[in-house]
Formats: sequence, structure tokens, C-alpha cells
Amino acid sequence: MPRPKFQTLTEQMFYTLLCLKDECCGIAILDKIPSMTGQRVSIGSGTLYTLLEQFLDAGMIRETKAEGRRRSYILTEKGREMLDLEYARICARAADYRAVFGEGESI
Repeated sequence: MPRPKFQTLTEQMFYTLLCLKDECCGIAILDKIPSMTGQRVSIGSGTLYTLLEQFLDAGMIRETKAEGRRRSYILTEKGREMLDLEYARICARAADYRAVFGEGESI
């Protein structure tokens, strides 16, 4: 059985929503994600624009303005709640790791 949509967020989903804490357009998101992650995470334009449509449909973001083809978006309360849930999930995983390996233990 497939899991419900947005039950957990991929890195691309997480960082896209994170970028939308402040109003932002798609092209700026494409630049921000690699910058904020030290080039560790990137996103393709096709993936980004698909995610933006899905987030709009789910009420996680809203469009703030449209100037020609350039559209700007911002996070909604529902989107913030999803980010908070994902952050809690990531923190729980980190706590599990520390419980098994200890705080400063190396592999």
C-alpha cells in the first residue's frame, strides 16, 4: 500500500518549503537550495515546478504574485506544520543514532 502523500518529505521537498519562509520565486529557489546546503542538495527545474504545483494544491504554499511567467510563493501555516513535523522526525532519527553510538563516537 503506498504511503500517504507528504507523510515524510524528501530533501528537495524540505528545502523547497524552507526557502519559502520568505516570499520567493522559482528561479531563486533553484539558487538558494544549493547555497544553503553547501552544494550538498540540488533540485532540477522540472522537479521544482512539479513540487510547487503539488504544494499549491495541498495548501502548503500560496502564490503571492505573478509577473509574466515569474511567480512568487510563500509558506502557509499548513506548510510550516509539515516542516515542523519533518524537523521533529529528523531530530528523532538523530537522537536514535546518538543513543546507539553515543554523542561523539566515531565509526
